[in-house]
Amino acid sequence: MGYDKETMTAHGFRAMARTILDEVLGFRVEWIEHQLAHAVRDANGRAYNRTSYLKDRVKMMQDWADYLDSL
Repeated sequence: MGYDKETMTAHGFRAMARTILDEVLGFRVEWIEHQLAHAVRDANGRAYNRTSYLKDRVKMMQDWADYLDSL
């Protein structure tokens, strides 16, 4: 598609955020996946999981913003 390794894309930004939120900032994968609007893969998980982790995701996104500001 003509993108070089230096060009940031939306997918690249999501992948970077997913990695840093997990490995650097230590947030739970469930919160990250909800924030990135990834669907639960298994049918039972979709049927029974009604959580949104909203309070925790708000803190996570503030920590993400603070992390970006610190760079």
